[in-house]
Amino acid sequence: MDRREHFDDPLEAIRCAIEGSTAGLWTALPGIVDSYDHAAQTVAVQPAIAGVIEDDEGRRVAAALPLLVDVPVCFPAGGGFTLTFPVQRGDECIVVFSARCIDAWWQSGGVQPQAERRMHDLSDGMAILGIRSQPRVLAPAADTAAVQLRADDASQYVSIHPGGTVEVKAVASLTLAAPQVVIKGALSVTGINGGPTTARLEGSLAASGDLDAGGVSLRSHVHGGVTPGGGNTGGPQ
Repeated sequence: MDRREHFDDPLEAIRCAIEGSTAGLWTALPGIVDSYDHAAQTVAVQPAIAGVIEDDEGRRVAAALPLLVDVPVCFPAGGGFTLTFPVQRGDECIVVFSARCIDAWWQSGGVQPQAERRMHDLSDGMAILGIRSQPRVLAPAADTAAVQLRADDASQYVSIHPGGTVEVKAVASLTLAAPQVVIKGALSVTGINGGPTTARLEGSLAASGDLDAGGVSLRSHVHGGVTPGGGNTGGPQ
């Protein structure tokens, strides 16, 4: 029982009633992923803010909220495309609670009647991943100029920079798989640190223009030491 209920103060009684009503109204909470169901695209989430209860002596003590189960995961999506990432135990998220029961919508999609009359309930959460507490802040920090899709440690990334530069970095390899790969613009190939490297092509190479190998033109080079009969020419020049 709230001791303020005994005060001879109507305004305090109203405030007490409002607080009691809003105590059961849930809007959003940070949470920590406990498990991820890849097929259902749902998570079990431990709310990261403890609740408060009163013990038998009227003392207010902190108590962990129950695990939220079967919480739909929100991946950025639209127009037939989706950005996904491998959700893992320990990831932080924010759980947004629907104003009305989502069970029928979650089961069937479209516009559905309310399966239950509950409102702002812990049962109707949806998880948005990406929020971070300070102990899990990105290191190195987020780029202040470029748009990036990156690993947390920035070891791999795709960066779009102001001025028109796009940069891709991979630790092991980069694979382009398509029936046809079209490159518009000049192509320059170097080693990973900027030095020389080796390019390998499995199959044929067709060029509408000339090819230059070590300063020697494939189209217009000449051979010295030409003799009639079965002799061999000199090297290309």
